[in-house]
Amino acid sequence: MAYVSKRGRRPIEKASKSSHSYVIKDSDVQYFLSNCDLPKTTEEIDANHFNTFEINQLDSREIQRVIAFDGSYREISVRNDFPSSKIAFFQLGASFFKVSDLDEIHELSFIDEEDMESLRQIERLKFVIPIKGISLDGETSLTKSVRKTVYDVFMNKPDESNYFIDTLKWFIYKEYKGKERSDTDLSYQLGSCPNINCEKRAINLSFKEMSSDGIFNCPECKGEIYLTDVFRLHEAIDEELGAGGILGYVVTLMEQIFIIHIIKLMLQTKSSLLNETMFIKDGPLAFFGQTANMHKLMREMINYLIDKRNLFLIGLEKSGSFVEHADKIKNKLKKGEALLLDNNYIYKYILPGKADPENPYASTSYYSGKVIYKDNNERIYVATLPTKDAKVILNPKKEDYRNIDIILTNIEKLKCDMYDDALLPVALVNKLISLADHPSSTILEKFAKSNI
Repeated sequence: MAYVSKRGRRPIEKASKSSHSYVIKDSDVQYFLSNCDLPKTTEEIDANHFNTFEINQLDSREIQRVIAFDGSYREISVRNDFPSSKIAFFQLGASFFKVSDLDEIHELSFIDEEDMESLRQIERLKFVIPIKGISLDGETSLTKSVRKTVYDVFMNKPDESNYFIDTLKWFIYKEYKGKERSDTDLSYQLGSCPNINCEKRAINLSFKEMSSDGIFNCPECKGEIYLTDVFRLHEAIDEELGAGGILGYVVTLMEQIFIIHIIKLMLQTKSSLLNETMFIKDGPLAFFGQTANMHKLMREMINYLIDKRNLFLIGLEKSGSFVEHADKIKNKLKKGEALLLDNNYIYKYILPGKADPENPYASTSYYSGKVIYKDNNERIYVATLPTKDAKVILNPKKEDYRNIDIILTNIEKLKCDMYDDALLPVALVNKLISLADHPSSTILEKFAKSNI
């Protein structure tokens, strides 16, 4: 049966069934493949290179509550006759529960739905972003539509009285320092003007020149600059190809803005809560792509809070090269043992390449270092914990990872059998906010088409 296009009776253009032979026979292709390197197999990994130590099982009662963060998005076509017109739905969540509630559930012989309700307290953030072939009323381009949408997300109240834009000001201009804040903390340099056709570079966003709702004016084109433009998402948007490249960056960004927001609320209401709370992020503690510049500000804030108060923060990875590697070396680690991953180890065994001491692994995006931990139940975790600076990864030591004993002691306590090496808070928040391929995508597509 011949397939025809929707526009006419001519058959759809098909690829040749023999063209691959030209690729296979090409000497340059063969040479390239013969020079490729792959991650090391289990047999090639030398345990003598391990930088390990045993975790001290501390009194886990120091942590009284856990907050887990996760995010999800779905890209949806909004017109049947123009399938390239797309938007993306986002849903992010922060799941709260007391460790005492978990202890009570562990002691029950049978767990019913009501028992689980205490572990399902979740705050959700929902929004939608135009991706391609669509714009907002009043905006002249896709780029401006995306910029305005992101700004509007920050102008919405995630709780009764606080806006994310206030949290962003607090973070960018280091208001957490209080009277210790210096004059240099009151300005932020934006690389370039986000307005189309303006070539102004190195724009100083002074705290004193910002409007109450987080807006500046470019000194050259006089166009509006939103405080949210510090994320530089506009640099990754193409008017024809769309904004699909920013979706993953937005999810990771908003997960961490959520963390900052809750830290801010705790400091402003009852700062002692910070000493009793563990924050768990699904994925590494890092900012990626266009938002990577935020990692410096995040590291500075975390270092300040750990020095002045305390902070228990960890990122946990469920997939990727490091998780695959952790599974390979699982039997080479003892129970209760943690492996610190240094720069040479990462490039020798996990990421094919050559270690560069001048540019340590992920030094332009991570504000943390990686640890592989095998708990006393033989579960294996890939964790990232905050580090004081990027050079730590060149020769990491246990003391470089503040609170590592108490954090990993509690990680072991939060085990969950829903998935391999899963944690209850992360599994719960993922289950409660994830937008699945089916039926979520189908329902969201029908919803979008009926409302646009």
